[in-house]
Amino acid sequence: MDLVDLIQEKKFLGQEFLAWLWYKSEERGGTVELPGIGDILVVFEKHMLLEYGEGDSSEKVICRGLQTELKEARAGLLMGKKPEQARIRLARGEYEFNVTLTAATMEFRNVRLPKTVAGSDEGDDPESMEGRILERVSLFEQLSELINELFRMYIEVRASDRWQDELARIQKWVSLGIA
Repeated sequence: MDLVDLIQEKKFLGQEFLAWLWYKSEERGGTVELPGIGDILVVFEKHMLLEYGEGDSSEKVICRGLQTELKEARAGLLMGKKPEQARIRLARGEYEFNVTLTAATMEFRNVRLPKTVAGSDEGDDPESMEGRILERVSLFEQLSELINELFRMYIEVRASDRWQDELARIQKWVSLGIA
């Protein structure tokens, strides 16, 4: 099996992860508790790409709305469409990150890192530039860590006996959200 086939076969995990994360973000009013890290803000913003069907017969729909007002996207979930891409805002402490997350490959797109003190430093000397670059790398690593921890949390639930109960809660959330 080549890499493309493997990605196609396993992309449901990324799609389920986005749906699960959207549910988790609304379960506690925008906060998700990460073990060992604490509460972080997770907000699905105004853009989501949904996919329906497989292969040549697949369709993609872009849904836009205000944050949790993605009613069209939630209605799409009820009809069996799956999230393929979502714009997400994450905040931990004083840092706020924005990222578009692609389900199939867990690719980060349109990443916006927090503004920092070093980012406002306009020094062109090599030390200042190196400091800014290192700080940006560190912030990107923090964003990756948050997404990885959220995915780990999802996989722990998905691979356990708790998944059926969690799935029932997600289905209830989807159906109540479009009433």
